[in-house]
Amino acid sequence: MASYFCYIVECADGTFYTGWTTDPERRTRQHNLGRGAKYTRQHGPVRLVYSEPLPDRSQAMRRERAIKKLNRAQKQRLILSAPSDLP
Repeated sequence: MASYFCYIVECADGTFYTGWTTDPERRTRQHNLGRGAKYTRQHGPVRLVYSEPLPDRSQAMRRERAIKKLNRAQKQRLILSAPSDLP
């Protein structure tokens, strides 16, 4: 079972923020409480739109870097291609 995740949240202004965590829902709450990244404090509230399970921290960080290199259209396609089991 995966214990790490790469995730994307959509900010109130429509921009995306990508990160990694051990619990995407908890991390989304942290972002919305102002205890997340500086970017999400300035662009929140946020909504979890993508979560990808990964086997270890190293792979989660690697995947985060790869997603951050994608342009907006590519991120949107990635989000749409994911199973829709997010809250």
